[in-house]
Amino acid sequence: MNRVYMDNAATTPVSPAVLEKMLPYFSECYGNANSIHSTGLDARKALNAARKKVAAALNCNPEEVYFTSGGSESDNWALKGVAFANRKKGNHIITSAIEHHAILHTCEWLEKQGFEITYVPVDADGLVNPADVEAAITDKTILISIMAANNEIGTIEPIEEIAKIAHAHHVLFHTDAVQAIGAIPVDVRAIGCDLLSLSGHKFHGPKGVGALYIKQGTRIDNLIHGGAQERGRRASTENVAGIVGMAEAIELATANIPEKAARISALRDQLIDGLTTLPYVRLNGHRTKRLPGNVNVSVRFIEGESLLLRLDLAGVAASSGSACTSGSLDPSHVLLAIGLPHEIAHGSLRLSLSDTTTQEEVDYVLSVLPGIIEYLRDMSPLYNDFMEAQK
Repeated sequence: MNRVYMDNAATTPVSPAVLEKMLPYFSECYGNANSIHSTGLDARKALNAARKKVAAALNCNPEEVYFTSGGSESDNWALKGVAFANRKKGNHIITSAIEHHAILHTCEWLEKQGFEITYVPVDADGLVNPADVEAAITDKTILISIMAANNEIGTIEPIEEIAKIAHAHHVLFHTDAVQAIGAIPVDVRAIGCDLLSLSGHKFHGPKGVGALYIKQGTRIDNLIHGGAQERGRRASTENVAGIVGMAEAIELATANIPEKAARISALRDQLIDGLTTLPYVRLNGHRTKRLPGNVNVSVRFIEGESLLLRLDLAGVAASSGSACTSGSLDPSHVLLAIGLPHEIAHGSLRLSLSDTTTQEEVDYVLSVLPGIIEYLRDMSPLYNDFMEAQK
């Protein structure tokens, strides 16, 4: 069969319908959206229409949507912008131990600027306890940032409850929803968040474009200076083709989510059931409170990189965790945070599905993976020593 792509949490392919919408803005509609001539005005109209589409998908006002270069920029803007705009009120930020590095590394940088960061723990399933968040709040707390769903283990966090806690203490609430958009319902009014980050390439849109929802009235500094784009809040000539593509993608991705999620979840559960029946394979993340397309398992006695290489030779694209840290030899901070020892965290495998994943592809992965695991374990001194000890 053709190659099987199960690394959709890292990126998704641009859908044909999205590409078709984008193409005119590379050629005949190439104007700068800030120019006042008709060519520029055509681009401006496309930009305005795209903003309305994104706002409709999030259930907010178009004026609350700001286009960025992606999820990492949106996360940086949310944290740095709120931190410096509200510094007179306080210098304390709360986040979780399993956030994406776009959040964690930004928090580390903010600590060097004099801000205090509390990293609340998670349980063995990767769930944040809202009571831990509330207990961490002080009179200096200005922002709480908890992701909607984890990019590695797929656990869906109780962000609505955490948002209520934040607002009860007059604290702003941000959520990184990069993995959630298109997978589960995301409604900023229902969540009650003040800021929300998203990225187009996670839901069959183009790379290099994202958005930050900023609730009207939220105090936030600008991140990029140099022009009047995005209503004077985010300088840089707008990526019209990318924005048009992302808007089309989010409209498609958020249509009929319950039906799509049910189909993908059924395929996900087949993978989980098939893999966890293998010896010394465990599921990471919550069994039911997880993204429809996320499967993350730890395979004992095997290095994750070896598993990925063998899968690639068999025609399967997967990952061992976040694409942003794939070059690192360190075990996943997420797996360590849920309590896995280093030697087990090193042997993780993430298979992430999308609405284009087929039953045939799932069956193929389940047919080749057990043999790969057996082959690698036969070569593993750790496994052989373990089996000898069992005798």
